[in-house]
Amino acid sequence: MRVPALTNRNTVIFAAALLALAIVLGGYLLGDGVRRARMADRAVTVRGLAERDVTADLATWTLNISAQGTELSEVLTEMEQDTRAVQAFFRSRGFRPQDLSDAGVSVNQFYDTNQGRNTVTVRRRIQLRTSDVMRARAAHGQQFELIRAGVAIEEGSDINYSFTRLNDIKPEMIAAATRDARRGAERFAQDSGTAVGGIRSATQGYFSIGARAGNETAEGSGSDSPFQKVRVVTTIEFYLD
Repeated sequence: MRVPALTNRNTVIFAAALLALAIVLGGYLLGDGVRRARMADRAVTVRGLAERDVTADLATWTLNISAQGTELSEVLTEMEQDTRAVQAFFRSRGFRPQDLSDAGVSVNQFYDTNQGRNTVTVRRRIQLRTSDVMRARAAHGQQFELIRAGVAIEEGSDINYSFTRLNDIKPEMIAAATRDARRGAERFAQDSGTAVGGIRSATQGYFSIGARAGNETAEGSGSDSPFQKVRVVTTIEFYLD
């Protein structure tokens, strides 16, 4: 059966309907695009903070000791005596021989023309490294016993405390900082009569470890105290609906 061709009038009506449909669809897409563009412009950037008190799980104490004299053999003998005194000091406080290591030695010799004699100085670094942090802290407070025994402890013989399990607490702290940031965004949205949407962008920031309040040294270094605080700040941009 032959299908009759469309008349001119039907063709015009059909074309008009298609045009109307295109205009409606185009208007919807344009309006939706404008709405999305406006939503993209409506955002708030806030910072979230998470803090956690931790206790260091590693103590490192490097003792710099020295001996001085006019003959190298005599100075070396004195250094050996001082080394044995240091080893006995740590042994009497419950540390194992493997907790100690030799961190270096140096010998300096020169002839003093003013006094007309040879001067020899031997320096040695002995390091204690232990997970028994509180025992190490107690021993560090008793180091004057070594000085009383005649061991010359030089400046820079410091003990440092480290928290080594940061990766274990990172996920929980990041989540806590993100929640804190959302709370800040919700307070802003409430004041502005909007609602908080999804995350537009986020920057984790960096983790820092410092001393807890009341445990800061004069320099304020967290490694000088076993009682530390881990802190992270995130910067998050939220959409506003």
